[in-house]
Amino acid sequence: MNLQLEKLKNFHGRKGPLLFIVMDGIGIGKEYDGNAVFKAITPTFDKFFKSKLYTQLKAHGTAVGLPSDEDMGNSEVGHNAIGAGRIFDQGAKLVNKAFETGEIFRTNIWHNVIDKSKSGGTIHFIGLLSDGNVHSHIKHLFALLERCETEKVKKVSIHILLDGRDVGGRTALNYITPLEEKLKSINLKNNFDYKIASGGGRMITTMDRYNADWSIVERGWKAHVRGIGRNFISATEAINTFYREDENIIDQYLDSFVIVDNEKQPIGKIKDGDSVVFFNFRGDRAIEISKAFEDEKFEYFERVDRPKVYYAGMMQYDGDTLIPKNFLVQPPEIDKTISAYLCAEGVTSFAISETQKYGHVTYFWNGNRSGYINENLEKYIEIKSDKIEFDKAPKMKAEEITEKTIELLRSGNYKFGRLNFPNGDMVGHTGNFDAAVISVEAVDKCVSELLEVVKELNGIAVVTADHGNSDEMYKIKNGEKIIITSHSLNPVPFVIYDPNYKSEYNIKDLPDSGLTNITGTLLNLLGFKNVENYDDSLIKFG
Repeated sequence: MNLQLEKLKNFHGRKGPLLFIVMDGIGIGKEYDGNAVFKAITPTFDKFFKSKLYTQLKAHGTAVGLPSDEDMGNSEVGHNAIGAGRIFDQGAKLVNKAFETGEIFRTNIWHNVIDKSKSGGTIHFIGLLSDGNVHSHIKHLFALLERCETEKVKKVSIHILLDGRDVGGRTALNYITPLEEKLKSINLKNNFDYKIASGGGRMITTMDRYNADWSIVERGWKAHVRGIGRNFISATEAINTFYREDENIIDQYLDSFVIVDNEKQPIGKIKDGDSVVFFNFRGDRAIEISKAFEDEKFEYFERVDRPKVYYAGMMQYDGDTLIPKNFLVQPPEIDKTISAYLCAEGVTSFAISETQKYGHVTYFWNGNRSGYINENLEKYIEIKSDKIEFDKAPKMKAEEITEKTIELLRSGNYKFGRLNFPNGDMVGHTGNFDAAVISVEAVDKCVSELLEVVKELNGIAVVTADHGNSDEMYKIKNGEKIIITSHSLNPVPFVIYDPNYKSEYNIKDLPDSGLTNITGTLLNLLGFKNVENYDDSLIKFG
C-alpha cells in the first residue's frame, strides 16, 4: 500500500504544531431560546464567526455515509469521516442494503441462529428500540421478527433498551406499542411464543461504552440472562409505572426491568441452547455486552450464570479484537486513514479525550481500528470520565483535557494533535438546557486557552464539531415545550486559527462541503499535498 505524502512547494506549515479540536455536539442552529450554543456566553466562538478562515460543514446524512439527509450524524460516523477523508457507507446504510437484498438471511451466521431454534432453543434479540437510526432502527427488528416467522421459529424473546436520547425523551411507548401489537399478531396467526422479556433505559442498562461503567452492563446481564430486575407483567406497565413515579425522568434513565408470569417467574431468560442476536449496528455501546457473552476470562463482574448460547452481532463492533466473533453484516472497510499516512511519513502525533469520547479520536478516527498504528510516533491519552449523569457536572473533564493537551504541545514532541471535548454532546443528551449552556461555555473557555498556547508555539489550530446537539435543546409544538435530547441536523463550524497567517491560502467555495473535506485540509496545513483518494481540501493556495 503506497502511503507516501508529497510536500507542497510554496507552503510548509508553521514552525509549531497543528492542533485539531473537535467540539462534540456543538452545531450552528437557528438563534432561539432553545439553542444552548447561541444563549451561552462564548467570546472565542464569536471571534470565529468573523474570521476570514471560517465556514460551515455538513455533518449528517449522505455527507457522512448515512442513507438520507434526514439521518442525524453521530460521533462514530463523524470521526470515521474525518479520519478517512472520504465517504464510506455507514452502519444504517450497510444494514439497510443487507435487508433489502436479503443477503443478511443468506449468511451462515443467520442459518446458525435459526438452527438453534430448531433444536428447541429460543432466539433472543437485544437492542435499542427506536427509529433514531444512530445505534439501531426498529424496522430492522421487525424484519428479523418477520423472517423468524417465515422460518417457523416458535420462540422469540426480545430484550428492549429504551432510547430517549436519539429520539424524544419520553417516547418509549411509541415503539413498545407497535412492537407488542406485532408480537400479538404473529402469535395469534401461528400459535407461536414471541414476547418482550426484559428491558431498561440505555444509560442504565446494557449499553455502556469504553469501559466507563461496567455496572450498566451488569444490570443488563442480570435482566436479560438471569431474570433479575424490577418485575412487571408487560413492558407497557413498566413504562407507565416509571413515568408515574417520576414525572421528570426520561427513557434513557429508566431502571432495568423483567417481565414475569402470574407466578412472578421471568418469562424470557436466556438459557443453554438459545441463540442471541444483538441488533444494534453501531459498535461503541455494543462491545461490552458482547464481551460478557463471549469472553472465557471475563472479569468485569460476576456473571454467575453463563448459558451456552450462539451469540451474534448485527455487525462486528471491533475489527481488531474480533468482537463479536459472529456477525450478520460486514462493516465498512476503511483504509488509508490520515493517521496511516502521517505515520508512514514519520509525523509524530497525539490523541486525547476523556473516556466518553476517547474511542472516537482513536478507534473511530483510525477507521474502526483498535490500538496504535505506530506506537513510536503516536501517543493516546484517556482522561477518566466521572461516573455521573453529565448534567450534574457539565464541565466534565474539559479542564483536565486542556491541561494535558497544553503539556503535550509544549513538550515539542508532536507535530500534530487531536482532541475531543465531549461536553456539548454528552450534556446535550441529558435535555438539561442550563447545564448545556454551562458545558458550551466551558468548552469556549478551554478552546481559548489552547489557542493562546498554539499562538505561543507558532502553530495552527483547526476547530470544528462532529455533529450538532446542544444547538437544539427543545422545540415548541402546539404551545408545548418538547425537550430534544438527540443530535441535530444543523451544520457545524469550521475555522482555522493561524496567528502567522499572511493570506497564503483562503477558504474554498466548495458546494456541499462536509466533514470529509477536513482531512485534506489538515494535510495541507501540515505542508503536504492532499492525497488523490481524499475529498477536496477546504483551502486553496495563492
